[in-house]
Amino acid sequence: MNLRQQLENLPVGRKLLVAMLVLLAAVLLVSNLAFISAAYWISRQSVAPQAMHTLGELLATEELSSKALASEASANALLARLADYPPLRGAIIYDAAGNSLAQLQRGERLALPERLEKVHTWRAGEIRASLLVELPASEGRTGHLLMVASSELPGAFYRGTLTASLAILAVSLLLWIIVARQIRQLISRPIRDLEALSRQVTREENYALRATPKNQDEIGRLADAFNTMLSRMEAREQQLKRARDDAQEAFDHAQGLAEQTRHSNRKLELEVQVRSKIEQKLTGFQHYLNSIIDSMPSALIALDEQLYVTQWNQQASQLSGTSLDDALNQPVFIAFEPLKPFLTQIRLASEQHQVAKIERVTWLLNEEPRHFALTLYPLMGQGGRGVVIRIDDITERINMEEIMVQSEKMLSVGSLAAGMAHEINNPLGAILHNAQNIRRRLSPELERNRKSAEETGVQLEAVNQYLQRREVPQLLDGIQQAGSRAAKIVSHMLSFSRMSNRQLAECQLPVLIDQALEIAGNDFALIEGFDFRAIDIVRDFDPQVDRVPCIGNELEQVLLNLLKNAAQAIHQKGSDVPGQIILRTRLNPPWAEIQVEDNGSGIPERVRKRIFEPFFTTKEVGQGTGLGLSVSYFIITNNHKGQMEIQSRPGQGSTFTLRLPLSTPSEPTSY
Repeated sequence: MNLRQQLENLPVGRKLLVAMLVLLAAVLLVSNLAFISAAYWISRQSVAPQAMHTLGELLATEELSSKALASEASANALLARLADYPPLRGAIIYDAAGNSLAQLQRGERLALPERLEKVHTWRAGEIRASLLVELPASEGRTGHLLMVASSELPGAFYRGTLTASLAILAVSLLLWIIVARQIRQLISRPIRDLEALSRQVTREENYALRATPKNQDEIGRLADAFNTMLSRMEAREQQLKRARDDAQEAFDHAQGLAEQTRHSNRKLELEVQVRSKIEQKLTGFQHYLNSIIDSMPSALIALDEQLYVTQWNQQASQLSGTSLDDALNQPVFIAFEPLKPFLTQIRLASEQHQVAKIERVTWLLNEEPRHFALTLYPLMGQGGRGVVIRIDDITERINMEEIMVQSEKMLSVGSLAAGMAHEINNPLGAILHNAQNIRRRLSPELERNRKSAEETGVQLEAVNQYLQRREVPQLLDGIQQAGSRAAKIVSHMLSFSRMSNRQLAECQLPVLIDQALEIAGNDFALIEGFDFRAIDIVRDFDPQVDRVPCIGNELEQVLLNLLKNAAQAIHQKGSDVPGQIILRTRLNPPWAEIQVEDNGSGIPERVRKRIFEPFFTTKEVGQGTGLGLSVSYFIITNNHKGQMEIQSRPGQGSTFTLRLPLSTPSEPTSY
């Protein structure tokens, strides 16, 4: 155990005595050191210099200094007279030339300068008091005396100081003993008495004991606090004894009841086991039902009588974007906001106990319109009334119905187009043939025309001049152009109505798309009044889609129509945003998909539903026949047994999707 630990373990009274003793020794030591330092400073700064000045004035008389400077022996004799002066430590006499003439050393030899000019440098580094005195002589010769005083105090001073310190120490120890007795009487003894009392209370567990306060100081107040603590502990002990007695009585009573409850517990254990098995089965059945509900492709939402959500499956979360935890116990119009317009039908279905259906609702899902059917089933039972909402995605069914309606429409129109084409072809051929004959019979280059003109006395040149002036050739050109346009329409109608018997051949789809792009660029650059090559063409081809069974020239015609429509839609939009057409190919077994997407003006919903109808067009008269998309639709669905769809957002653009089967109808499809 070190000294610090020993001091910490001392009693409080001894700690105070030790602290007073240390303080007394420190004060005595500091006082002696201060006294000695002050004496040394006074001796060095005042006594020694004054004594040396007195000696210097005595020796600086011309009579003494002349004798001293006369010879070395005279100088030593003068210095010998100074040897009796105790404070003198050393002295040296310099002649008129500044050389050392005689020295006096006392005690340890000092390194005094041998030359006068070195005195100033030596004094700068010397701590002892020194004095340089000028010694006058006859004939103008002057010497110097350097005296050095001792820096040490006399031994008698130290002895007197030590004697005084011991006397002070003795008196201080006497006072310390008197103070120690008082401290022991006033501090240590009351603390020991309190300590002994606490040990007795701990040993005997007798909380009736009390301390006797002797003073009103901190120790007295500590004794009062100790007595208060003992009083409270005594009261607590009595309360504990009464509580133990009450507890023992209660324990005895509880033992009697415990025996009675054991029999009841046995019965309860059996009932709990039976109920646990039932609950496990119910929980498993509930999980099973939840799994079935979550696995259903339809969104199922159960509501209570207040239209708050009580059941919510995963499909409902995906459709609404609201999780199960956020939807439960919330009003349905908050959990699924698109249902808010149908709250009246939902409430009526719950109140009238009748199944209600909402056939078609269109909502945006991932920024695309999707079609849904809502069925409302009323709930009745002991759990209260409510309603179950089933939401089915019927987008594919609606699209398929539109495709079927469009296909039936195309078949019926095809039969009509075939009959009309045959009926129109005969008079149209006569019109074109007669217009050509009129041109031939007006030509002066034919011999038969000239002969007939001579017989009738008519000049063909004059007739031609008249016809040119009356613009008859231009009228014939108009007849021929209108007839050619009508013939082209009839050709489209026949192509539309005619079943294709041509064989499908595997073609490289990327090559066909590039050829259609090249034709579109060459065809539209001048005719449409804008440059097709200025449109940004983005190719996004799937490397897995290469060779596809198709009729190359017909598929190229379809792509050309789609590119032309996309370019016109971009031109009509007239936006500062650069035009862009994206061509994609995707593998979607059993189909190979081709998408033509543009950022043009888009197609309104009312136009989109009729876009594949023959002769339906939104262009001005003379700019379109309304057969381009209908023929394209017929080529894809009838000749290639594929599918053709359109998705459009007005003001943002349109996307045409072509689906071609990856195998010919005669070959089985294998993946």
